[in-house]
Amino acid sequence: MRAGFLFSEVRIGLRRNLTMTFAVMITVAISLTLLGIGLLANSQVRVMKDYWYDKIEVSVFLCGSLSESPSCASGPISQEQRDTIKSDIEALPVVDKVYYESQSQAFTHFQERFKGSAIAQNVTPDQLPESYRVKLKDPTKFAVMQSAFSGRPGVDSVQDQRSILEKFFKLLGVLRDGALAIGLASVLTAALLISNTLRIAAFNRRRETGVMKLVGASSFSIQLPFLLEGIFSAIIGWVFSTGLLSAFKLLVDSRIAPLLSFTKFFTWSDVWVASAILLLTGFVVSSVASILTLRKYLKV
Repeated sequence: MRAGFLFSEVRIGLRRNLTMTFAVMITVAISLTLLGIGLLANSQVRVMKDYWYDKIEVSVFLCGSLSESPSCASGPISQEQRDTIKSDIEALPVVDKVYYESQSQAFTHFQERFKGSAIAQNVTPDQLPESYRVKLKDPTKFAVMQSAFSGRPGVDSVQDQRSILEKFFKLLGVLRDGALAIGLASVLTAALLISNTLRIAAFNRRRETGVMKLVGASSFSIQLPFLLEGIFSAIIGWVFSTGLLSAFKLLVDSRIAPLLSFTKFFTWSDVWVASAILLLTGFVVSSVASILTLRKYLKV
């Protein structure tokens, strides 16, 4: 089949069903955009995990005058216990770095964190415990620290910051899964619309296809223009969806990132990877929907 004739047939088919074609393009664009947002949400969760898990510390709180745990029954920690605990922490192979935080330093950090709040005015330095802030080589090895120092004389408690972040990341995971589910449902809707559009196109052009069959045209050559119409609509929808995702990235970089400077956001590479996945998805979905529809409604 000559390329000129083929593209002429595709152009005529798109023009005959201009309203339906436009509806398919818009639906595909919206569907792929929703799926793309789900993919970017997945990238955002990954980026935030990498960023925050790299900063996670284990806090070994030492016994003070206000400590009530059984391991602090003998009173505030002595200097000998303090030095021994530090040496034992540094000796663990899972430990990367150890920082000591005195009560005055803890009070300063507390005041900075809760500046302007009522609680900051009611806390004194002696109410905050001194501690060792431990950075692990692998944040998942918290159990090693806990088993080694939890309940040890001079140690009030051992706290893992990862447990605080896990709840937050679970919430983000639920939102990500919801966005992906909505995106996939929208893509299914687009596939059904493509199928319905091609069914109408096949019905409107049944005389032309009948003539082509009589002159000896193969089934593939008759179905190919219809198939290309569906793929063309999907590609145009993908172009719009990529533009929307790019605009979303620009919005994040210009408006959201400056306000939330304490974390990282997905990169342009994530946008291009998501765009490539959307292109593949649009191509596969439109091709499958077109082939199944043409086999059923275009019997040649």
